[in-house]
Amino acid sequence: MKYLLLSDIHGALPRLEKALAFADMQQCDMICLLGDILNYGPRNGLPEGLDPKGIAVRLNERAEDIVAVRGNCDSEVDQMLLDFPILNESMLLVDNGKRLLLTHGHLINKDHLPKGHFDAVVYGHTHIWELSRQDHTVICNTGSITFPKGGNPPTLGTYEDGVIRVYTLEGALLGEMNI
Repeated sequence: MKYLLLSDIHGALPRLEKALAFADMQQCDMICLLGDILNYGPRNGLPEGLDPKGIAVRLNERAEDIVAVRGNCDSEVDQMLLDFPILNESMLLVDNGKRLLLTHGHLINKDHLPKGHFDAVVYGHTHIWELSRQDHTVICNTGSITFPKGGNPPTLGTYEDGVIRVYTLEGALLGEMNI
């Protein structure tokens, strides 16, 4: 299986459309949404192409191939628009024996890891991409496709066959790491 790892859409339909085109080009089997899907948040400006209802329509078309976790900007009202659950703080994705903890990053992140064994912890929230190793765990922050910070381009990731990759939204590979 190949997974798209996507965080911090923040209601920007044009950015989501590019991410979905990337997923199709990469032949991703599933989309893992790491929170902050529809709402742009009070600390951010209005994103170009703000269209939460349009995002819900586009994602609901693929609902059977989406898993998602709740971000700090996601709410019960957002859940009412989406045909897949988004209200869990984290989830464990197990693929060929590899354990990936998926979360948004505002509660669980490289500085606040839960007990247990994970081959990778994958999150967003800071809007700054990262791919590193902490002890025996790969840390992957997919960044944001809508509000990248730190001078970074919009970014997202993939996971397949034990390898996490981070790309620009335009498809340029920024880094990869075996878990």
